[in-house]
Amino acid sequence: MNPILKNILAVIAGVVVGSLVNGAIIMVSGSIIPAPNGADVTTTEGLKATIHFFEPKHFIFPFLAHALGTLVGAFLTVKLVANNQLRFSILVGILFFIAGVLNILMLPSPVWFNTLDLVGAYFPFALLGYFLNNKNR
Repeated sequence: MNPILKNILAVIAGVVVGSLVNGAIIMVSGSIIPAPNGADVTTTEGLKATIHFFEPKHFIFPFLAHALGTLVGAFLTVKLVANNQLRFSILVGILFFIAGVLNILMLPSPVWFNTLDLVGAYFPFALLGYFLNNKNR
């Protein structure tokens, strides 16, 4: 297969699978740490209106979803690309980072969470996905 096509498909696969992991973690989060009473987390508008009820514990799973989604996406991408594994791992981190910035623009999350999320979830876990693939090399 053409290396350029292989790399493009690898990035797409990584982003899709990483996004599925992200979504799955968000879906189960409410059954592990229930939303505050009266909080509507079923719509963006409801979440915007009730996010001020959230405590730090309610942000654990969103952080894990962002970090682990990026990790799985980068890991899969690195497994599949033809070359330049580190570059493509970082590219996946960039794509998830952009999604994180868009999320911050849509939802009024606390500054501490936004900072932790942008600094700690995307690039460190994209690099971890790269290093986990290359630990034996």
